[in-house]
Order: sequence, then C-alpha cells, then structure tokens
Amino acid sequence: MCFGRCARCVGYKLLILALLCIVANTLLYFPNGETRFASEHHLGKYVECLHGILGGGFLVIIPAAVFIGLHDDDCCGCLGHEGCGKSCAMLSSVLAALVGILGSGYCIIISALGLSQGPYCLTHPERNWIYPFTDSSGGYLFEYNKWSECQEPQNIVQWNVTLFSILLVLGAIEFILCFIQIINGILGGLCGLCCSHEEAQPE
Repeated sequence: MCFGRCARCVGYKLLILALLCIVANTLLYFPNGETRFASEHHLGKYVECLHGILGGGFLVIIPAAVFIGLHDDDCCGCLGHEGCGKSCAMLSSVLAALVGILGSGYCIIISALGLSQGPYCLTHPERNWIYPFTDSSGGYLFEYNKWSECQEPQNIVQWNVTLFSILLVLGAIEFILCFIQIINGILGGLCGLCCSHEEAQPE
C-alpha cells in the first residue's frame, strides 16, 4: 500500500470540503441573499465566528495542500537515506493533520452551538431582535410550528438550520479524514524508517 498516494487522496477530498465550508459559511452572512442584515448587524453571534471560513476552511486547506504535495513514491521514506527523508515527510504530515483536526473540530462545535441556540431574528408580536429559541436547547428543531415566530429575515430558521447542518456534517467528515491521515502518516513514517534501517544493514 502506498501511504503517500493515500495522503494525496485525502488531501484532494479535504480541499473540496474546505471550499464547501467557506461557501456555506459565507451564505450564512446573507439570509435569502440579502446583505442588509449583515450591514445592520442583525446576525447571530455564532454566524460571525468564521467557523466555516477559518475553521473548516483555511485551517483545513493547509493540511490539504501538505497532503497533496506528497509524491506517489513517498511510500517508504535523516541519516543520508532517501527513504528516511520520505519517512520524515510522512511523519510531518501528521502535524498538518492535527491542524486540520483543530479547524474541523472548531467548525463542528460552533455549528452545533448555532443549531442549539437558534437564529437571531425579529419576532412577532414583540417586534424585537432576539434569540427566541435559546431556552429550547435545540428542541425548536422539531417544533416546526414555532418557526413562524421569526418574521425577519424571512425563512431564517430554515436558512440557519440548513447551513449549520451542512457545516456540521462537512466538519465531521473533515475531522474523520484528518484522523485517518494521522494514522496513515504514522504508519507511513514507521514503514519508511524500517525500510531505511533494512537498507542500512550490510548484506
């Protein structure tokens, strides 16, 4: 099995997922495609945490670029041995994967908190900008009849639930892929070290 090829495969998947996270988080800033709510600061606090842009986005693009940069022959790896150098590259990819773990973990946590708290909206009949579902601890997700309490932005509950759910799923997939690469990088690094030791032994 080529550990380098596996890392590149993970890298390309992470890159796609990171771009999707950036798009989903950006859409959260513009409910129904309108910009006035962002300019008037009528967005929920978890919308502004950049969990998809920074966490699931750029902090995942970094390890994705590292993984993609590994060559197909980085399967068996510094002591003057080429194989050992490749082994060090695989082990260094573990550090990059940890960055991805932090970014995707941040995306997961903020998305879950955003879903639990609910949207920031103009309610009826109070006509105030509040978090009407804070006390429900996420129970509002299954009480569709209460969603109409939010008057503005229109369909904000559906908008937030959909996008936060997408970010939660994308972040979870990124987390799993980065964890897989940690295992892959450790195994690839150990394999490279073993091969370099075998090459070093006299015949």
